[in-house]
Amino acid sequence: MSAHDDRLDLLLADADERRPVLDEGLPGDTARSAPRPRKGRDANHWRRTDADRNDLTLQRWAVIAPEGREGDRMMEAVQPLVALREREQGAPARVYRVPQGMDAKRSADFRRDIYWSEEVAEEDRPLYLMMLGDLHHTSLELQHALANDALAGRIHFADSAGDTDLAGYAAYAEKVVRYARRGAPEASPDLLFYVTPDGSAATVTGKARLVGPSLATATEASERGKLPAASVREISAGSVDDLLAGGGGARPSVLLSVSHGLGAPRRGWGREEDSWRRQGALVIGHDEILDAERLRGQTFLPGGMWFYLACLGAGTPAASVYHTWLSQLAQEDRYGGSLKAVLHSLPASGQRPFVAALPQTALANPAGPLAIIGHVDLAWTYGFSSATSLSEGKKSRIYRPLEVLVRGSRAGIALEALMELYRGANDELAQSYQIEADARAAGRADPTDRAGRAHLWMLRNDLRGYVLLGDPAVRLPLQQPALRADAPAPVDVRSTQAEEPAAGAASATSAPAREAAVLAMIRGDEAPRAIAARAMVSLETLWTWVDAYRAGGRERLVG
Repeated sequence: MSAHDDRLDLLLADADERRPVLDEGLPGDTARSAPRPRKGRDANHWRRTDADRNDLTLQRWAVIAPEGREGDRMMEAVQPLVALREREQGAPARVYRVPQGMDAKRSADFRRDIYWSEEVAEEDRPLYLMMLGDLHHTSLELQHALANDALAGRIHFADSAGDTDLAGYAAYAEKVVRYARRGAPEASPDLLFYVTPDGSAATVTGKARLVGPSLATATEASERGKLPAASVREISAGSVDDLLAGGGGARPSVLLSVSHGLGAPRRGWGREEDSWRRQGALVIGHDEILDAERLRGQTFLPGGMWFYLACLGAGTPAASVYHTWLSQLAQEDRYGGSLKAVLHSLPASGQRPFVAALPQTALANPAGPLAIIGHVDLAWTYGFSSATSLSEGKKSRIYRPLEVLVRGSRAGIALEALMELYRGANDELAQSYQIEADARAAGRADPTDRAGRAHLWMLRNDLRGYVLLGDPAVRLPLQQPALRADAPAPVDVRSTQAEEPAAGAASATSAPAREAAVLAMIRGDEAPRAIAARAMVSLETLWTWVDAYRAGGRERLVG
């Protein structure tokens, strides 16, 4: 094993030279000096463990919005999306209003006293939670707390001055509703992979341990009919234009990209507004950066999903979990000025946390993705490396969410595949500290593996940093439901646009067929376009049936 195989690589580039800030990484044993994580309760309480998690009639959907007039305006802007989810679940959407800037304690109190209130019937407790607002409106601490019990996602849109952009909220809501109602003509999505060809240690590691193995696994699974992807391919792009072209196809796609995220200049950002606008952008090369301004108005992953793996790609927190540890290493001055450059990209005291501008622009774009999984802290290669040997790849951690999305499940379920791994690492870490405490109390030597604990600490925090941006209930707008894990593959996955039903088809549809179509809509396992095609009616007629059934049941539907 080479010396570099056991190093910690960081996916962060500075805004001056657009080169990796920690190009040589850090020795693996530096994590031994990391602080003990705060004690927390990370149990998961699925409300309906025996039910299909894609079924909103069983799992329910709700909104979390900040208190005050600004939260009111956000709610008004996304009302069409709220109405869509209420129609899908057959019940009003619960709305939680929360104060701004909730810290970890208040977030834990909210989870215990409000979310898990005994006054809420179990069938009404929502599994899907869409948070509105920036990270200082509805806090990241709250999102982390709720991700232990629910499938949480967030949307926020800001203008160039950092103020809330209600037009962005409305555009995203309209896009989700449009895709839910009209769907796409394709039956299967494309699965795309991209690694920036900058030759840095971190991206080379990402290619070798994550993208290459994932590409091979997906290709084999697709060829064997075990993965319902129309195509599996790698995007070769040395420029922003090439990347946009590679991800600009009309077919809904799932993309995994691995790159450095743009960090601060070596002396820090001149203005806080500059960090809001540029931090976390996708760095391809010195003069090739995909930031919000470059993406605006471009077709990129329309109706698709994006796993954006880069430092600060989803946002910048109020306080990095790595700040204390990196500050200690910087004071030791063993690694030159590189660590100080990393610290420049972390928020200073009093600076507000924020959702990165690049995913905001992508989600607000009518021809952009429906959801993005990204990192709200420093992203290391630990997320796809073994916790016991950094030279060993663990691509399955990242590949699992991609597979979930390709199969047509909702975005929140894809993030949960990562959160399950986070909770496992957190439990192991807590157990290690408990074993040490027990040995100390009994007067025995500490039997714990400190190096292993250090690796667990890094893995836990790297996984914890991933969040979902977008409505957690969105899914690829495919013409028909994707294959389940144990379902046989179709002989031919190609599809054509459904023909318009003949005039009078709606009135000729039998009552049982109408009811079957409505119940299929309520279950949510198929795209509306596919249900309408099977019933031989237009989408508008199908939604009319759903409304009638909601209002008066079977008698109203067939009357």
